[in-house]
Amino acid sequence: MSAVDVPVTGHANDHGDPHVNYLKAKSGIGSWLYTLDHKRIGILYLAMVSLAFLAGGIFALLLRFELFTRGKTIVDAETYNRFFTLHGAIMVFLFIIPSVPAALGNFCLPIMLGAKDVAFPRLNMWSFYIYLIGAGISLYSIINGAVDTGWTFYTPYSASPTKNYVWAMTFGVFVLGFSSILTGLNFLVTTHTMRAPGVTWRRLPLFVWGMYATAIIQVLATPVLAITVLLLGMERVFGLGVFDPRLGGDPVLFQHFFWFYSHPAVYIMIVPGMAIVSEIIATFTRRAIVGYFAIAMSSLSLALLGFLVWGHHMFTAGMSEFSTMLFSALTFLVAIPSGVKVFNWTTTLYKGDVWLTTPMLYALSFIFLFSIGGLTGLFLGSLSVDIHLHDTYYVVAHFHYVMMGGTVMGFIGGLFYWWPKITGKLYNESIAKVGWFLVFVGFNVTFISQFIMGSRGMPRRYYDYLPQFEPFHKASTIGSWILGLGMLIEAYALLSAVFSGKKSPPNPWGSAGYEWNTATPPVLANFVETPVITRGPYDYHLATPEELFDGFPEDAPKK
Repeated sequence: MSAVDVPVTGHANDHGDPHVNYLKAKSGIGSWLYTLDHKRIGILYLAMVSLAFLAGGIFALLLRFELFTRGKTIVDAETYNRFFTLHGAIMVFLFIIPSVPAALGNFCLPIMLGAKDVAFPRLNMWSFYIYLIGAGISLYSIINGAVDTGWTFYTPYSASPTKNYVWAMTFGVFVLGFSSILTGLNFLVTTHTMRAPGVTWRRLPLFVWGMYATAIIQVLATPVLAITVLLLGMERVFGLGVFDPRLGGDPVLFQHFFWFYSHPAVYIMIVPGMAIVSEIIATFTRRAIVGYFAIAMSSLSLALLGFLVWGHHMFTAGMSEFSTMLFSALTFLVAIPSGVKVFNWTTTLYKGDVWLTTPMLYALSFIFLFSIGGLTGLFLGSLSVDIHLHDTYYVVAHFHYVMMGGTVMGFIGGLFYWWPKITGKLYNESIAKVGWFLVFVGFNVTFISQFIMGSRGMPRRYYDYLPQFEPFHKASTIGSWILGLGMLIEAYALLSAVFSGKKSPPNPWGSAGYEWNTATPPVLANFVETPVITRGPYDYHLATPEELFDGFPEDAPKK
């Protein structure tokens, strides 16, 4: 990548010196609260989703602690219902969906495109404040009595006039949807209109392809959730018979609407994690990603097919035989794009000079755990097997292997990968690897036992259970403690780097990615000069030694 001498212009001049480190360009709380800089907005999102992750994790530990023994351990059944509902709702709507796009996507995508910012900086800032408003409304529902319907808010329970806090929670989700739509719209327009000279569609980093596919889902699917929640509110306020059978409504219609959004939302969660893994594997194998175009198109394929398989959540809801057969076939079909990614990743690893850094360990964990999650999903897509496994702990384990084993592992790997770029500091690799080991072991101990329970008929969401399931619940709870300890160590590794870590060189990983050819941390305007791209983001054979090995550790593999 070379550069031509083009002066930097734009809004950055109004919010600090565009040629100074973005963290120091302007100081004071106001410079953060009113910032239009995509990097600072990304950090604000990162802080909020991290708090949501902490809250959701605490609820997870509490509900697992309650299930450590039969009967009452620490709370009663009603409180337990609230714990698992808040865990699910917070993790899905406040953490997983916005985590990668809003935090890492906001920070990295414009830099990867050679742009100074996103297309609509003010809209980007407002999307963050809309997220805060939605989170605040959701918090109100918790203070007002908390939600105990499950994170899916199924009717007619959520339509009950006595459950006002449920309506508050769903309205909070309604508001959060606007934040998601605005972020997706910004990414789409930025990718189409603000690429630097030389950044063709076949030279886009795979992370950008992943964000682009995710943005399509955000813009097209999220309005369906908004319509669903709006209809639920109109039913509550005006007594319209939409979902509540007491008013002549159909509760199964709510399930259709909800899952028409929520299954594409699964790919809002997982495609960004896949995008991160592609970047990490290319960097730490020192080679071009195998099947670049196939991986890029598989992201778009997942975005398309995600809209066609919502019915596999409803095999037991009384659909026609033809509908269930069709949704089953489409469920198997959606495995193909994911299989393409896994195949190309493992092919890239083959004979690559693999450098086992913390980000790479999380990427390898992603491949292993997501493969388990995907393969176990095939059993749920099979009609005869799903009848037995539906609404059991098998579904819980499958979902977590996809979401946490996939998205969260990718998110944490991305944090460690771009942490030097974000903060300008290097973290302690030894501490981070200890944390990774505990996270990996704790996660598998927690959820493998749930696969066994579910296959033996243990229903999910139950407050109590039969004696034969107690050993598995104990193992799952102990695994959650190991997992929680690992997460605390990883948080310490990242935060301690900010205060006491060594200064990072511009390209600590020796990556050929575009974002590593700017200053570390980036200047406010991202580039002192407008870049002109002359190679692909994975063309290690075309990159100069200065680009790849500036500050690169001596013991790391080199090509």
